[in-house]
Amino acid sequence: MAKPGSAVKPMTKGGSFLIENRSPEDVFTPEDLTEQHKLILQTSREFVEREVLPRVHEIEEKKPGLLRELLKKAADVGLCATDVPQKYGGLELDKISSIIVSEQMARDGAWAATLGAQAGIGILPIAFFGTEEQKTRYVPRIASAEWVGAYCLSEASSASDALNAKTKAVLSVDGTHYLLNGTKHWITNGGIADVYVVFAKVDGEKFTAFIVERSFPGVSSGAEEHKMGIRGSSTTPLNLENARVPLENVLGEVGKGHQIAFNILNMGRLKLGAGCVGACKALVAEAVKWAKERQAFGHPIADFGMTKEKLGEMAIRTYAAESISYRTTGMIDALLEGVDQGATAAAREIMKALEQYAVECSILKVVGTETLDFVTDETVQIYGGYGFSSDYPIERAYRDQRVNRIFEGTSEINRLLITDMLMKRSMKGELALIPAAQKLMDDILGSGTAEQSADEGPLGEETRLLAGAKKTVLLVAGSAVQKFMQALSGEQEVIGALSNGVMEVYAMESTLLRTVKKIARSSAEACEAEINATRTFIYDAVERLESEARRSLARTSEGDTLRTQLAVLRRFLRRTPIDTIELKRRVANRALDWNRYPFA
Repeated sequence: MAKPGSAVKPMTKGGSFLIENRSPEDVFTPEDLTEQHKLILQTSREFVEREVLPRVHEIEEKKPGLLRELLKKAADVGLCATDVPQKYGGLELDKISSIIVSEQMARDGAWAATLGAQAGIGILPIAFFGTEEQKTRYVPRIASAEWVGAYCLSEASSASDALNAKTKAVLSVDGTHYLLNGTKHWITNGGIADVYVVFAKVDGEKFTAFIVERSFPGVSSGAEEHKMGIRGSSTTPLNLENARVPLENVLGEVGKGHQIAFNILNMGRLKLGAGCVGACKALVAEAVKWAKERQAFGHPIADFGMTKEKLGEMAIRTYAAESISYRTTGMIDALLEGVDQGATAAAREIMKALEQYAVECSILKVVGTETLDFVTDETVQIYGGYGFSSDYPIERAYRDQRVNRIFEGTSEINRLLITDMLMKRSMKGELALIPAAQKLMDDILGSGTAEQSADEGPLGEETRLLAGAKKTVLLVAGSAVQKFMQALSGEQEVIGALSNGVMEVYAMESTLLRTVKKIARSSAEACEAEINATRTFIYDAVERLESEARRSLARTSEGDTLRTQLAVLRRFLRRTPIDTIELKRRVANRALDWNRYPFA
């Protein structure tokens, strides 16, 4: 496959969506896919339908050798090396292509985890941070699935605090190798991998990455974990007992392993969020087909209002998550436009792009995984008792999706990261978030803030609400900083509420811009379903945002100040309820007519 055309290039910094207005031309949407993107989508879909879905029961039962066989077949069509430079056996595709593959692979959770480890965290640390010799030795073999890769960060005692690793590395007396001791846990592909990227502390202090081969003395994988979901994937501990790792297998610099770990996690969050979008779309299709076939009281259950409400809400939330996914990935691609991925400096440019949009990657991870949790749960409910039976694929999907809110940093950790990253950027002067919040607070206590009138057009009122939502987040942030100052880090509930607001704003804006962009290309009449979805999502998001804002302000203010803030909040989010019941029915009807996810 050739490299597709580049994405739209925005002139924006990560996180600036809170204080700047973007135009529809600034965002990449699924409707912007090139013909080459569509070819990648077709190739990925055909591979899953031909090679994976017919064998899901064998995967679930851990048929010996099957995962390696499927990885080799995936590698033969390029699916293990989408992000790898061509000089090392990769396709060197843009990140939009990568998330297209992630979407399609997500139709089976165990397979998605297996390929995700191989094509992502198992190969990219070496491809991005390795020496020329390391890249030449390892990357082509993992790209071709001659070798299977794995990533070893987690430990039993460190939980989400990855830097609190206990695995230790000590340089040998002759200086030729390191001796590694410790146990890594929950390693995807652990039982089938040939190569592991392992994080350990040199002399118990310097957090460092190593490339460890299974064949090295002292290296062994433990027994397979018995898991609630993704049972077909291999998950084991990795045991290191005086494991001899050559000096030349240090990955990156000694003491700089955190740079590798955190940057690779940003990529992992991007792909995981995109994969969840793909799983949502597949489940919407399954739910629609079942609702049309299943009879109750002489009618298909698709005729019933509560079923339609579920189908409409599932499709609408997926539309919002999908909009976030393509917008975020398009921004990353825009920063990478013109970068020679085979060049020595390419890894640095890729990492800079991922770091620039780390906030957005965390948002996508949380929104994607929590949307999938909602969609899967509702699909089980539509299936009724059959959804609880292992004879039907929905039972497996329900179990498989649960781990996604733990993968790549828990939802809680990512909520903490979203606010922390925004605050740090503001304090460094990279993002004028705190000054904007302070100005808003001064205006509230002074002459008040001007109220924005609604724009004309089919989504004018929603555009006004978006502007009010941004001011609401600034209000909450300003009040929290003013109250707690440096002690804010100890107020995790407030941080969580603030991050929820940030995520709502990003989702609202991404959905709105996508729909406005589509309207400009055709007409409002041709985009009726998208308009209905956008209006419903924004009004529901404002309800959630207002609730979180009230909860947070009650923690940070009191008395007249709180009453003033609540009055301003009502003004920011002033709205007359719309008939979301009817709008969801219309979206559901379109899904029923199309027999699948009703957008793009």
